[in-house]
Amino acid sequence: MLPSEEQMDPRFEAAYGEYRQRTPRSKQLWEEGRKWSPLGVHSNYRFLDPYPFYVSRAKGVTLWDADGNDYLDFNMGFGSLQSGHAHPKLVEALSRQLENGSVYGYEWERTPEVAERICRRYSMAKVRFSTTGLEATHHAVRFARAHTKKRYVLKFEGSYHGSHDTLLVGVKPRLGVAGPHDHPKSAPASPGILSEVSERTLVAPFNDLAATRRIALEHRDDLAAIIAEPIPMNMGFILPEEGFFPGLRELADELGALLIFDEIKTGAKYPHGGAGRVGVRPDLLTLGKSIACGVPLSAIAAGPGLLDEIGPRKVAHAGTYNSNPLAMAACLASLDHVLTDEALERSSRLNSRLAKGYAEVFEDAGVTAHVAADGVSGTVFFSDHPVRNWREFLSVDGDRSMLYYYLCLNRGLIPSGTGPDEQWTISVQHTDADVDRHLEILGSVAERLAGVPQAGEIEESV
Repeated sequence: MLPSEEQMDPRFEAAYGEYRQRTPRSKQLWEEGRKWSPLGVHSNYRFLDPYPFYVSRAKGVTLWDADGNDYLDFNMGFGSLQSGHAHPKLVEALSRQLENGSVYGYEWERTPEVAERICRRYSMAKVRFSTTGLEATHHAVRFARAHTKKRYVLKFEGSYHGSHDTLLVGVKPRLGVAGPHDHPKSAPASPGILSEVSERTLVAPFNDLAATRRIALEHRDDLAAIIAEPIPMNMGFILPEEGFFPGLRELADELGALLIFDEIKTGAKYPHGGAGRVGVRPDLLTLGKSIACGVPLSAIAAGPGLLDEIGPRKVAHAGTYNSNPLAMAACLASLDHVLTDEALERSSRLNSRLAKGYAEVFEDAGVTAHVAADGVSGTVFFSDHPVRNWREFLSVDGDRSMLYYYLCLNRGLIPSGTGPDEQWTISVQHTDADVDRHLEILGSVAERLAGVPQAGEIEESV
């Protein structure tokens, strides 16, 4: 939210003023929209002070707002558009399928082909399709509990796995409710979550295998699953330390728990997902976002035997829009033309260039920051130290992160997802020229990012 007037840094005041001048139509739309919807948006992540901007259209790597301003987009739908906007192959596939129907209530004839390709690509035995990432992680936890006949789930502090009650725990806790760093509390991230639900979700510090082991052993006979992102992407972009995921694999096997990888974001950022990147195979794996490049689709893939109990009067899994032909057609187009080894390698090279450029620009401008990047994504932490987990993320300068965002936005660049807890994505349609333009704009604002007063704790934004 906006700082109070007496606290507002003059650089923020100028940035907000320029934003207002550029976006009067968005302000009108927001004023109308908030009459009918909380905050005038339909996901809390879309709200932006002093008001959100509204989008008119997008193509390639460019997005146009309701006022006609164009933006070079490096957010890419919070990682759901590895394709870039309106990729010709996706437009073709969706247009062709739309002529033959959007949803049948029955299986499309090519659905088995999509399922086989997902299983082969991610080295899994079987898969079930859903629509959203929330659904996928929700069902994955249910499947794990049904298979193990156990109750507790362990997740990592700061990680976000969708806004359902079981996993909306320990997401972005303030220090006052978070508990000890080596034994975090099961703090619900929203009112409306019953304490008896959140208590079944254990929370551990990411990248601390010893603490994770101690917490898991407290419920060694009743732990159904450990769920983790191979690279946590809701506290910036945090790479796992060597040995962390092999250790989780051993711990899960020792306790008879299932290891779940939430790959809603990472699954499409590497040729074989984050599991391939960290070299550990999970028992269950969830996919989403760029797996269908902009069309709602998620998947729960599993190792041998783990989905065999799904069925009528057994383990529940259903949905009218599950495996609808539009999503399946988009997935096929994404696998064929977007998530290819060659395309991801090219995007990865551009990502390395961008990350290197960030470090150089900030060094030249005297800006204290750390850049974390890998694959096709990265983030900048405005801090004097690297970030390994949520507690270290709390000392990131949130004000400076938002000033960076507004300064770039006012110059026609969406540098990343909104806020210090997000990252950029390099799509298959980005070019060297786009990276050059990104760094040029960054260079033009970098000096204004030095010396912004420390903001204090990062605010929760779920």
